[in-house]
Amino acid sequence: MKKILSLLVFSMTMGIAQAQDEEKVNAYFTTAEMPDMLQFLPGPPANDSPGFAYDVTRYYWGKEMRKDEERAAQAKRDAVYGLATILTEFEEAFGLKVTKEDTPEIYKVLLEGTATCDSICTLPKTKYGRTRPYVLFGEHTLVPELEEELNPHKSHPSGHTLLGWSSALLMMEINPDRANEIMARGYRYGENRLVVGAHWQSDTDAARLAASVAYAKLHTSERFLEQMKKAREEFKAKMVSEPSAIRQTRATQDESAVIYDLSGKRVSTPRKGIYIQDGEKKVMH
Repeated sequence: MKKILSLLVFSMTMGIAQAQDEEKVNAYFTTAEMPDMLQFLPGPPANDSPGFAYDVTRYYWGKEMRKDEERAAQAKRDAVYGLATILTEFEEAFGLKVTKEDTPEIYKVLLEGTATCDSICTLPKTKYGRTRPYVLFGEHTLVPELEEELNPHKSHPSGHTLLGWSSALLMMEINPDRANEIMARGYRYGENRLVVGAHWQSDTDAARLAASVAYAKLHTSERFLEQMKKAREEFKAKMVSEPSAIRQTRATQDESAVIYDLSGKRVSTPRKGIYIQDGEKKVMH
């Protein structure tokens, strides 16, 4: 049994190198070196428990949210797994366009950091083998074209949510001035898994906790700390040399007047409060 488990851990760890956009990733820790979720988090709720009843309630909440066209469109975009989606969807909240070419140090810490965090969900997905909600109800997700790719992977915990939350934590460390916007978008990224219909609420809850633990583990790696330092220095330098960088990212779409709330949702008729316009916080009276 130990030999089988070791082979499983090894194979999944090697898979990290392909997890992010087919790029080779030098993870900060192997799966075996990461904290074991099976030791500190409970598994998914039993189908006859109050916890599962809440999961079902939240599943129907997600379906109801699909009636909001903007939210549904965002959930569909978030459903495409990978760092490329994160960089595009979190760009407004983060305050800077991140690319491999223009911001290599930030890109590197996000690529290797999120891939390392992702490995923490390897063992629980294998152990629990939880059925996804849309499969249980015999329905389709909001993105049926992605279901074939999704089906082999089990539901608990949510890998998408883990990616979104770990990305948000990493981005917040690089740009703490936009912590509220970044974490709000990170939370919504996971919540959109309910809107899509691919995960239960308890899957996303467990994933956020696991991502937080994995993020803490990253800070025990000297190599990570050095790379994060480089990323923060690169960010500061970029802000000095290109203070209007965030405004430039949307210029080609002619969206200079577009307004977003702090969660990243587009707002057509803002009321009193704080909003994001042209990449900056603005108070609407």
